[in-house]
Amino acid sequence: MNRKLGAILAAGVLSGISLPAAAVDAFVIRDIRVEGIQRTEAGTVFSYLPVKVGDTFDDARAAQSIKALFATGFFRDVRLESEGDVLVVVLQERPAIAKIDFSGMKSFEKDQILTAMKVMGLAETQIFDRALLERAEQELKRQYLTKGKYNAQITTTVTPLERNRVGINFNVVEGESATIKSIRIVGAESFREKDLLDLFEQTTPSWISWYTKSDQYSRQKLSADLEKLRSFYMNRGYLEFAVDSTQVAISPDKESIFVTININEGGRYQISAVKLAGNLILPEDELRALAPLKPGQVFSREVLNDSTKRISDKLAEQGYAFANVNAAPEIDKEKKQVAFTIFVDPGKRVYVRRVNVTGNTRTRDEVIRREMRQMEGGWFNSEQVNLSRERVDKLGYFSDVTVETPPVASTSDQVDVNLNVTEKPTGNIMLGVGFSQTDKVMLSGSISQENIFGSGKHLTLGVNTSKLNRNISLSYTDPYFTMNGVSQGFDLYHRRFDPEASDTLDVGDYKTESTGAGIRFGFPLSERQSISVGLAIDQTKITTYDESPRRYKDFVDEYGKSNITLPFTASWTSDGKDSYIFPTKGTYQRVSAEIALPGGDLQYWKLNYKFQHYIPLSKSFTLMFNADLGIGNGYGNDENLPFYKNFYAGGIDSVRGYAAASLGPLADDRYDDEHLGGNRKVVGNVELLWGLPGYDKSMRMGWFLDAGQVYNKGKKYEYDDSLRMSTGLSLSWISPVGPLKLSVAAPINKKKGDDTETFQFQLGSTF
Repeated sequence: MNRKLGAILAAGVLSGISLPAAAVDAFVIRDIRVEGIQRTEAGTVFSYLPVKVGDTFDDARAAQSIKALFATGFFRDVRLESEGDVLVVVLQERPAIAKIDFSGMKSFEKDQILTAMKVMGLAETQIFDRALLERAEQELKRQYLTKGKYNAQITTTVTPLERNRVGINFNVVEGESATIKSIRIVGAESFREKDLLDLFEQTTPSWISWYTKSDQYSRQKLSADLEKLRSFYMNRGYLEFAVDSTQVAISPDKESIFVTININEGGRYQISAVKLAGNLILPEDELRALAPLKPGQVFSREVLNDSTKRISDKLAEQGYAFANVNAAPEIDKEKKQVAFTIFVDPGKRVYVRRVNVTGNTRTRDEVIRREMRQMEGGWFNSEQVNLSRERVDKLGYFSDVTVETPPVASTSDQVDVNLNVTEKPTGNIMLGVGFSQTDKVMLSGSISQENIFGSGKHLTLGVNTSKLNRNISLSYTDPYFTMNGVSQGFDLYHRRFDPEASDTLDVGDYKTESTGAGIRFGFPLSERQSISVGLAIDQTKITTYDESPRRYKDFVDEYGKSNITLPFTASWTSDGKDSYIFPTKGTYQRVSAEIALPGGDLQYWKLNYKFQHYIPLSKSFTLMFNADLGIGNGYGNDENLPFYKNFYAGGIDSVRGYAAASLGPLADDRYDDEHLGGNRKVVGNVELLWGLPGYDKSMRMGWFLDAGQVYNKGKKYEYDDSLRMSTGLSLSWISPVGPLKLSVAAPINKKKGDDTETFQFQLGSTF
């Protein structure tokens, strides 16, 4: 059989043409040769061919071979020819996609669109299919329609490249989003239309629309707004509320949108009775106490959902992870009353088969597992699972901690607890920078590693090279010195504090050099409470100058230029915050004391109280209250607190808008505005916090009101001109180079001589 006749035979088989059985003589294949391929390996072709050397080739084998090669989708044309007893496979490859580019696309991220196209089968290195390209183009147009860009134009260009490849370019002319000119709600009788429209995220143009884009129509946002409207009515008793229809009209120029929403309010219902039914494995009185849904109340879907959720959560705490709690209504339309029967189906009690930890490439498993309160082999307890997640999050080693509890396949009474963590750099190089109104700069820094070699142990080397502070300190902490959570730590330090060398800190001139060492222990009292104690030895050398305040000189005259003290420290901490980085609820309290024990040159005591409380106002907003109180004094033969142990206030972590350590008493024997600090400190902060879209877990802004002051011995706490206040905006960001805090503040009651700073920030870079 010659080569030409073989090609005709193959074409005939592919086209379904019936050829005479004797049209081609069968032959035994001595060799197979592949022609026409550029990208595809010959071995790939051989793997799909249903024949091999030594097989007898005939019409049936030819049909099978052609169908198999076409089925791969790699080839545009397939021909089988023969040269004697050599089978020649002639192929024409379909082009492959070398690259996909976008030009003019601003509303979507390129990677997001490429991922969606890949799911459709259109991606780099894939075989080019024009039908898929047209489908992708239509889908991209549809996405622009959902954003209200009705004038968007998309043109695709396919450019042939070498080696039978193509490049695809989507050229997008987005145009402007259609603007909502009016939103009407038809059928609202119980509430004013204006009040209902205030619920909507989408609005007609306003003075801030250029930033919020709230006047740009979006189908998804409209659906969300309709759900808010439905929830508003359902939470106020309108059980039969319904959105009958929604009309969205667009102007001929496709630039204006007119939305009309037709609603049916229905009647307002009251709850006539609440019953419990099903398998009540817990006492009925206990379950009823969990349900805020009561007879006589106006129906609220929110309260109903809260009732069923509380019961479900309580059952989950008892090990019934798959409890099903549903409320069935019995509606009396004439009386406008509804009775609910809450059906409780706890299902089987389940236990935890395995606790799986993933995502920790550096942190050891044991560091995470010792924080787990849900044990393997124990009954499932949702409260213990949530507590485990909180404790792991509060380690501070991870930027994100998530927990899933999937059921174990082929079982009905087992679950796994899958804890996934996203590690963040725990080494820290902290850099503090402050700008004053006179363009002066102050720097400070430290180096720390909170998770040495993934062991959970902390090591900090403090190095401060500013003119004000030149410190070297080494701290080591083992949070699990014993298996039951007793911690142990050591501290070594050498510190020099020299206000005279600083042009930015207006405190009395003096210099101290302190060298010391200490040991400390921490003891857990409960899951959220602990106490710690420590003992150190400290030697402080004091240098005063001719221009130093008189009280500083008097202290040196009385106690000498060098003093050795034995400070004993103790603290109690209660941490109920829900997050280590950006809390949204919970309370944090810390009481700490420092007492210089008898046996040293000085005897004094200091007491400090720190309080933080977070209240979630919504999914986006959190209200934070903070208080920082301090008091100290001498005891025994010492009447006063050493002046270098005084409290100070002002700065980005205190009363923003005022320079660091600038609040408090001034030197009374000098004309300069030099601050002395004091033995009592009062600082309070109220701050409204909110996350930014796309940065919910890394960035947060706030509006704050700060107040505070430092008082000297004998000065009463008074709400008078001495209390300094400020207000402004703040930003906290866990940036790629480390935690950043900045504030823009305006003092409310600035007095003559106050050192104010409008802009303050602190930056730390991680390694």
